[in-house]
Amino acid sequence: MEHTVKAFDNDIGQLRGLISQMGGLAEDAIARAMQALQRTDLQLAAEVRAGDKAIDAIEAEVERLAVRIIALRAPLAVDLREVVAALKIASVVERIGDYAKNIAKRVPMIESEHRIEPVSVLPAMGRMAAEMLHDVLDAFGARDATAALRVSESDSALDDFYDAIFRTLVTYMVENPATISQCAHLLFVAKNLERIGDQATNIAEMVYFAATGAQMPDRDRGGDQN
Repeated sequence: MEHTVKAFDNDIGQLRGLISQMGGLAEDAIARAMQALQRTDLQLAAEVRAGDKAIDAIEAEVERLAVRIIALRAPLAVDLREVVAALKIASVVERIGDYAKNIAKRVPMIESEHRIEPVSVLPAMGRMAAEMLHDVLDAFGARDATAALRVSESDSALDDFYDAIFRTLVTYMVENPATISQCAHLLFVAKNLERIGDQATNIAEMVYFAATGAQMPDRDRGGDQN
């Protein structure tokens, strides 16, 4: 029995490690995509796009391990919730990696000669989104429902950031029609960052449930939850 428990603990530890590794790659992808945008660094943007395959590979590994744990270890209660949460979280982190890749894809489309002010503001929004992801995955590793709740509550600040950037970019487009194309691409970037925050909140809800067995209290999330 002790051997079985130790094997199960090892499997869970490996599962948490994979989620942490996957999250670290996604965080890095967000940061590097924003650096590429700010510097118009086409090489860095290409590296971000190529790096998405590593996140996809870890997601597949998480899926295999989670299925094996459920089939061989037959976990119950909180342990089963954690395995299922890890399976779902991997899928969400993979989607976050896709958002970072989408941002990187926009870099070649944004002109560098006539930079507009919101370009310098967007990296701060990117850092906020990456911090939400970092914090919520820390909460998962620690089974910390309170920390997960804090991440969920912080999403409103990211939504406010998006709303402010949206208004700024629309004003630029109205006052300077020559910037319409650049602003449209930047709106796409901002929307992807806002969606990363939404996905971090989705992870927070999974972490909360895995830790407590209860649904996270409702809040006014607003915005697009795609």
